Amino acid sequence: MRLPPFNPYAAVVIGVIAVSTSAILVKLAAGTPSAIIANYRLLFAVLIMLPIVLLKYRHEFRLISKKNWMLSILAGVFLAFHFILWFESLNYTSVASSVVLVTMQPIFAFIGTYLLFQERFSYGTIISMIIALFGSIIIGIGDFQIGGMALFGDILALLGAIAVTFYFLSGQSVRKHLSLMTYTFIVYGVSSVTLIIYNLILQNPFFGYPADHWWVFLALAIVPTFLGHTLFNWALKWLSTSTISMGIIFEPIGASILAYFILGESLTWSQFLGGTIVIFGLLLFIMSTSRKAKVTISRKSLK
Repeated sequence: MRLPPFNPYAAVVIGVIAVSTSAILVKLAAGTPSAIIANYRLLFAVLIMLPIVLLKYRHEFRLISKKNWMLSILAGVFLAFHFILWFESLNYTSVASSVVLVTMQPIFAFIGTYLLFQERFSYGTIISMIIALFGSIIIGIGDFQIGGMALFGDILALLGAIAVTFYFLSGQSVRKHLSLMTYTFIVYGVSSVTLIIYNLILQNPFFGYPADHWWVFLALAIVPTFLGHTLFNWALKWLSTSTISMGIIFEPIGASILAYFILGESLTWSQFLGGTIVIFGLLLFIMSTSRKAKVTISRKSLK
């Protein structure tokens, strides 16, 4: 393989910093409905991608099978509800709690692959999941002591993690047949349409927001979307999936630091302790699932 034009490890670092801004930007648009923020993030991303897709990738659309269209549409709907749930959680709980809990997506994904594809659990995987879940319980207990609405925000963040898990599972097989640009364009487009319908049902206004909020919508489309997730996908050509996943796990740390300096949010003892335990559990989880374990627990023994 030829040498990369840019250091892939540096790309991951930039990507982590970029995605860490997502929750901060949502908080800066406080007062705007969460579904509107999500809608414009994806709509602006689609509009930015449109010229490139039309020039270089439009031929791929004729080759997409009906099954892949259906799975892509399903993925787009789940992505829309991931953003609705996660962005809404930030109205009730802190950046630290929300981002830590939504980052638990790899665990829900592994459970999903177990239920759908009979993926086997190693002992290390189960232990790491228990550790991460224990950390999330500590965060929940601490936030409940702060107020019931903070705990409600935590629950929304976890539901957001489950929604993004279904998004990944829906598109898992499609990505083998479509280029990254074509697939993401379809998914973002479907998500945007889903959010438009959702906002129409709720009668959320599409206009009339402060000028600085429109800059936030655009920043969400560019910084965490393209400078974040696009760089992760580019780095996958040079680095392993587990390396990328380990990098993404540090998003809560970056988001918490930015929240402290930009929003003035400080960590409670439960957020610091629980968040540390969750991140440690996720690191163990990624390491245990990135290699084949010799001892596994079969489906029967889990019953």
